[in-house]
Amino acid sequence: MTTQMIILNGGSSSGKSGIVRCLQAVLPDPWLAFGVDSFVDAMPARMQASDEGIEIAADGVVSVGADFRALEAAWMEGVVAMARAGARVVIDEVFLGGAASQKRWQKALGDLAVLWVGVRCERSVATGREVARGDRVQGMASLQADVVHEGVIYDLEVDTTHTESLECARTIATHVS
Repeated sequence: MTTQMIILNGGSSSGKSGIVRCLQAVLPDPWLAFGVDSFVDAMPARMQASDEGIEIAADGVVSVGADFRALEAAWMEGVVAMARAGARVVIDEVFLGGAASQKRWQKALGDLAVLWVGVRCERSVATGREVARGDRVQGMASLQADVVHEGVIYDLEVDTTHTESLECARTIATHVS
């Protein structure tokens, strides 16, 4: 079965976005890229700091509410519809709920051919990247480094601790059928 979607899951500052850009460069066919950050950015501003939307505490703890989950489900269905219509899609995700987050995607995906990729990075390296980026609440990378992988089943895992995004993308590309 031809891979229609690639879903990358990893904590904040683990290197997912860089891998996505490299995948778009190394895969022979065009792939559309979407991620949880673009989804959050598309939400109304009032939901980006509310109990019903998404809140990021000063210590980096992320919590989401019912309105966020409803929009997330619609977004997932929309992304899957694009893949069903023939677009190849790569997703940059952060499974805050570990296996429960993967299950939400699986519900939307149905029988669509997906390559599940875990993007790991040592906590200290991700934390250093977070500080260098300057656009994230400090603490997110450390808090998310392990929890996003709890109970998640992958077809492939890459580790960006000492491996560049391009090399990770090439590894992933060899698993795309």
